[in-house]
Parts: sequence; C-alpha cells; structure tokens
Amino acid sequence: MRTRLALLAAGILVVAGLAGNAGAVTRILAVGDFGVGGERERRTGDAIRRYEERYPASLLVTLGDNDYTRSPSVFRRNWREAFGWLRDAGVGVAGTLGNHDYEVERGRYELESLGMPAPYYTRRVGNVELFLLDSNVIDSAQTAWLRRRLKASTARWKIAAFHHPPYSCGFHAGNETVVARWQPLFERYGVQLVLTGHEHSYQRFERRGVTYVVHGGGGGPLYPPLPCPRSYPERQFSRLSYGFLSIRAGEERLRVAALDLAGRRVERVTLPAG
Repeated sequence: MRTRLALLAAGILVVAGLAGNAGAVTRILAVGDFGVGGERERRTGDAIRRYEERYPASLLVTLGDNDYTRSPSVFRRNWREAFGWLRDAGVGVAGTLGNHDYEVERGRYELESLGMPAPYYTRRVGNVELFLLDSNVIDSAQTAWLRRRLKASTARWKIAAFHHPPYSCGFHAGNETVVARWQPLFERYGVQLVLTGHEHSYQRFERRGVTYVVHGGGGGPLYPPLPCPRSYPERQFSRLSYGFLSIRAGEERLRVAALDLAGRRVERVTLPAG
C-alpha cells in the first residue's frame, strides 16, 4: 500500500513538474540607440523601469549606439543614471555595439557595464537563446562562429540581436552584408526573431519564417520611415516613435510588443513556435 502511494505521489510530482515547464514564460526587454545622455536617456530608462515593475523581466538587450558622447566616463555616468536600477531589480544586461560605440576603443569601454564578455557571444535565458552579434565587423570568423552556435542550439526560441538591420527604409538603408552572410543562417537554423536598431523608428519585416524588428527609438533624433525598395520583403508595419521592445516567450508562442515611453502599445505581433 505504501509503495503504491509513493508511486502515485511521484507521478503527481512529475506531472506537476511537466506542467510547470509547459507554462514557463521568459520576458526580455530591448532598447536601441539610447545613449544620448541627459534627460532623454533618463526618460527612456525610467520608462523601461516603470514597465518592468509591472511586468518583471529577466534581461535587457541593447541594440547598439549605447553611447553618442565619445567619452567612456560620461557613458558610465549616463548608464548609471538611466539604468542603474537594473541590478537591484534583478534584471541582467546583454549589450550589442553600434557604429557610434565603435568610434572610441571599438566600444571596449562599454563591455563590462553592458554584461558583454566579448563583442559577440550567446546568452541563454529560460527557453530563449540569444545570439548577440557585432554587425560592425561581419567577417568570416564571426560568421563561422554564428553557424556553429546556431546549429548546436536546442533552444525553443532563437533570437539574434545586433545593430545594423538587413532591411531598413528611412535615413539608413538595409545592410547588404547582413543579408548576404547572416540571413541565410537565420533561415536555415530556425531563428524566429531578429532585433536591430540603427534606424531611429520602428519597422517590422518578415521573410521565410523570420521576423525582423527594427527599433532605434531609444533617444536619438527620430527618422521618418520612407518607402521601401521593391527588392525588400514587404514591410508589415512602421511607426515614428520613441520607445522600446518587450518580448514574452512562452512554450508555444513568442509575443513581441513595441511600446512608447508611456508604456502604450504601438504594435504587437505573435510568432508561433516553428
């Protein structure tokens, strides 16, 4: 009798554990082109803090141009003033470097503050594996590394994040080297979502099962979206807006929301597990 009860209890625990895993949710925030310092950067940091208090997240991803000041000491001060709350809130940081970050020391002075072990690396958070890339130098070494890491990944969700978007219609054009070297890897190895900055607006594209989100509205001057070249995939949505991104990764769906600095939703898209 005791053996039967023990087996029954063990079975209940296993089922409960599986149910818990099935309901697991990972929340990630992202912001690009925010490193302007002063009141504008603090306003962005405060907006993300208020949102995170309501919807606790595991990680903040930066999409590059974390510093426009060209001063390591000023960057660190601006980061503390705008985002110093992250540590007390238990939110990790995973940074990427933009073209403005490369203007001084190729951005090396930012790595410690932004939780970066190297200019490109991976980070596993719950059911998500992030591939944090350096789009300033798209060489054969980084591309071969990306291929190996994508091929080896067993994560439910694969998200790539870097600065220069493959598609962008505005002040900047899309990065053709990203399209030639990295986009085929995203499609081949099941990356569902690509996050980028650089263009100071919000834009979304989809191609062959990959959703490309561009959001560089973290604090720099905004650039109005323009018509896209015919060679691009159809742009699904665009908006001139300051703000940030919220990613909610469940087991069956991944939801990406673009939010303004008041926390209002600009757009939300839901991606099924592939």
